[in-house]
Amino acid sequence: MNKRETGQYYENLACEYLSENGAKIVCRNFRSKKGEIDIIARDGKYLTFVEVKYRTSARFGEPEAAVDSRKQKTICRVSDFYKIRFGISEECPIRYDVVAIKVDETSAIHIRWHKNAFSYIPYNAW
Repeated sequence: MNKRETGQYYENLACEYLSENGAKIVCRNFRSKKGEIDIIARDGKYLTFVEVKYRTSARFGEPEAAVDSRKQKTICRVSDFYKIRFGISEECPIRYDVVAIKVDETSAIHIRWHKNAFSYIPYNAW
């Protein structure tokens, strides 16, 4: 598998996991000029913007650590565009989640869903 196919594979696993745990997938790979959001889902009352990160070795640390402040800002900008484009009310509760997928040395897959992994970063806070 190439890098894109591998990423798609882990995003598929994340979608399955989210669905099995009550979330309803709204959109995948939503793109704007500012970047991309892997998964947009409804989880109860929340509209969630989900970043998927995976690691197949411990060499580069935990997958969720890759969602740094720069990535968080990008996700927030793209979520702003999504909310405007689809007329999402300011009253709609929003959450930013991370699904971390790790493959251990025995090839077992471990999935962690970090709800509210980070807070919204307003554009004027940069």
